[in-house]
Amino acid sequence: SLVQKRVDAADPTAMEFLAGAYYFGNYGLKIDIPRAIELWTEAVHLGNLDAHFQLGHKYYYGEGVEKDVARGIKHWQHAAIQGYPQSRHLLGLHEYENDNHELAVRHLMISTKMGLEE
Repeated sequence: SLVQKRVDAADPTAMEFLAGAYYFGNYGLKIDIPRAIELWTEAVHLGNLDAHFQLGHKYYYGEGVEKDVARGIKHWQHAAIQGYPQSRHLLGLHEYENDNHELAVRHLMISTKMGLEE
């Protein structure tokens, strides 16, 4: 397929797309969570912020991988610093849940200023 050709050419956007398809079993693909994690990890190494967000979510909540909150937060922090509003938002929620309300508000305000409307 065209997507696989782009993955083979080390296209991080294609990797992130295909990872999601494997994770959720979309586009006729059989669910293959280890393959999805592998593709997101490759995409992260190539700088894809969506992949950082996805891996952050998977590790933070232990979805398809062993739960590792610190590792999840590191992925979100990397994406947030690079301008990814959803990661910034989830960092804000994490800080709020840990009673770091001032930092939580800062994260949430920044994500809103970046255009996130959740």
